[in-house]
Amino acid sequence: MTPSESKLSLYIHIPFCTVRCGYCAFNTYTNMERHIPAYLEALCSELAYAARKASHRRVHTVYFGGGSPSLLNPRQVERIFSQVGRQFRLDADAEVSLEANPNDLSEVYLRDLRAIGINRLSIGMQSANAAILQMFDRLHDFDTVEAAMLFARRAGFDNVNLDVIFGSPGETLADWRETIQLALRLSPDHFSLYGLELKGGTRLRQQVDAGELPRPDDDLFADMYEFASAALTHADYDQYEISNWRKPGKTCRHNLQYWRNLEYIGFGAGAHGFYDGCRFSIIAAPERYIAALRNVGDNRAASSLTPAVAKSTPVSESDDLYETIMMGLRLTREGINRASFRERFDCDMIDMFPEATQKLRAAGLLDVSPARLRLSESGRLLSNLVIREFVAGINS
Repeated sequence: MTPSESKLSLYIHIPFCTVRCGYCAFNTYTNMERHIPAYLEALCSELAYAARKASHRRVHTVYFGGGSPSLLNPRQVERIFSQVGRQFRLDADAEVSLEANPNDLSEVYLRDLRAIGINRLSIGMQSANAAILQMFDRLHDFDTVEAAMLFARRAGFDNVNLDVIFGSPGETLADWRETIQLALRLSPDHFSLYGLELKGGTRLRQQVDAGELPRPDDDLFADMYEFASAALTHADYDQYEISNWRKPGKTCRHNLQYWRNLEYIGFGAGAHGFYDGCRFSIIAAPERYIAALRNVGDNRAASSLTPAVAKSTPVSESDDLYETIMMGLRLTREGINRASFRERFDCDMIDMFPEATQKLRAAGLLDVSPARLRLSESGRLLSNLVIREFVAGINS
């Protein structure tokens, strides 16, 4: 299935946060709640503007991310979601997710979200360790996460993800084991477990570079990953992506859109998207984003998907090939579907990369069947090496 034939996903970016975490991206803005009314006005304008070019497409997932979308009150969430329904052809069974800080959640608030149509929650647990949470400037503890999960179940949510981070500076394997064991006690429907990335410009990166915090250890990373994988498998969670585990029927359909390298439209300051053969990014600063969408008028001849697009880059065939392989190999069960690959690139992947395929199979890093190519269990820890082998074939 090519991108133009598939269903569409929408990503709604709420870049505001109550604290500036040490690992946050650059476009997460704190103490700017006063801008939320104007921001929502701009966001609704952007949705209407983009719908002029994309309203014919079926939308099967909507994801409220950030930032902290749970800073919005139910009326504000409803305003955005109602605009989505007015402007796009939303599937009746669409997956509608919202990221939430545990300390923002109450049973009343979650009942209101559920009534609006939000049917999936992603709660940012991050860790059960108080010192690590303090390092990230988080305002919750494990008891808060436990209460949030209880509120979610009472409010009728049967699809709840916990976001957890491992490999934090100074975190031990014992710390990580405790976090996983406590998280399992909450019986979420889905887990997203991410190794901490020390991005340039973040406070944690600066502290590690200055020697104020210990640099994460690659071998410890691997031990933590292997422990979590074994523990979640033992608890009957199925790993379907390198960093994601699910209970039956609880796959995150929105994230599958990314991993299958299919189209999605990002809305809001700092969002990104992939549509009509282009990768694009939206103006990052909320004030500039709001200004760009103020009084946009009815300019139907504009070339950009929205007036807030900061950069749009056509995706070349080689870039599309690289991204399809890089993302598809993250899917541990599905991998890269050979029939879909052939339809997209007019060639079987094995025929396109015979040497890399043979080498990786011989090394035990790649499983190949008539239907798909996917990483072996040992290949999951060496996914970057596998991808490099295929990239070398693209560039040769």
